[in-house]
Amino acid sequence: MSTLNTLREKRTAKVAEMRALTEAAQTANRDLSQDERTRFDALEAEVRGLTNRITDAEKLAEFERLEERGEAVSGPMSRELRNYSVAKAIAEGAGQRLSGLEAEVHQELSRGRGEVRGVMVPTEILFERRDLTTTTPVTGPGSNLIATQLGGLTDRRRAMLKVESLGATVLRGLTGNLELPRLSQSGSAAFVAEASNATRSDAGFSKVSMAPKTAAAEYKVSRKMLLQSYSALEPILRNDLSYLLAQKLDAVAIKGGGTNEPVGILADSGVAHLAAAALTYTLTADLIAALELDDVTGTRAFLTHPKVATAARKFADGDGHLIQLAETFHNERLETSTNVSPSTAAAGAVPAKYPLIYGEWASLHIGYWSGVDILVNPYHADVASAGGALLHAFLDCDVVVRHKEGFRWAEVQ
Repeated sequence: MSTLNTLREKRTAKVAEMRALTEAAQTANRDLSQDERTRFDALEAEVRGLTNRITDAEKLAEFERLEERGEAVSGPMSRELRNYSVAKAIAEGAGQRLSGLEAEVHQELSRGRGEVRGVMVPTEILFERRDLTTTTPVTGPGSNLIATQLGGLTDRRRAMLKVESLGATVLRGLTGNLELPRLSQSGSAAFVAEASNATRSDAGFSKVSMAPKTAAAEYKVSRKMLLQSYSALEPILRNDLSYLLAQKLDAVAIKGGGTNEPVGILADSGVAHLAAAALTYTLTADLIAALELDDVTGTRAFLTHPKVATAARKFADGDGHLIQLAETFHNERLETSTNVSPSTAAAGAVPAKYPLIYGEWASLHIGYWSGVDILVNPYHADVASAGGALLHAFLDCDVVVRHKEGFRWAEVQ
């Protein structure tokens, strides 16, 4: 906030100097001199530059306030999307004839992105999980989904997506690269004797950068499926195609490769970890203490693989009484997901080691530069002769740990 106030003060001073120049000329009943005009134009350019910087700083300050409350930061998309149909958007997009709500949403998401070859679908739609109730599983090929009366499609089992639900800060509607500055080191204060100088100290600043990285998935669908089977295609697109992208984003937020994809928590060299140890209430206490010693506040929780939680549920005291999970994890929230991959693969009698992550999850930032861009390609050799299409889905996003001290983890077995 001090930076924002400083920028505002600078702009106020520049405007005051511009006003003084014009008032002096008006008092003398004359136009600005050549030197005064040059100075006035220079001040105008500086004021415009400061205004742009103030606008950026205000946006960042708003993100900071939302982050402190553990809220997701939403973009300009506030439209009622309840009646949005992904299948309709795909079918109409293949013929470049979008209509209705799907056309309006596509135009809004495409604004400012130049030529968009595919259909832009909001992430709120594709990353929304909907329950499917049915007793009629489909085991045949896609063409079997076309029927006079078609029941719901039975979904397959999936890994739970946890990162956003744990409270990660979500930034939508991004355009250019984003830098997130922070005060990394404060100065010092001390009492001084009367008429003595204060002891000078310096503050330290750091920043993390976010830039779009592209996740992609591809499906092959038949011509009749595109034309006739909206009721079957809709859950496939919402629950499966979207899940491929969302699951990948969730997994790399935990641990990414760092080449073409984000680094994530476990692969971030700035995130400290404790020595590998057996799962005990002592280890969980050490993880909690590590954040408390760094003055980390906010919504905190554990995340690990289900096998770790299963082992903890079997803990018993000397009398054989089961020890509750709340005792092992000191009443902190515990979530599990198979997206938390084992750190060390099991080999023979050596069990796998799984990460146990404890963090203040708002310190993890997820940025979206686009909706899900779905390109319908009916010309590929694999589908052209049969009149089908390949569906290519792309998502531009990034994940960074803004505050490294907000997380600790350890390998357990």
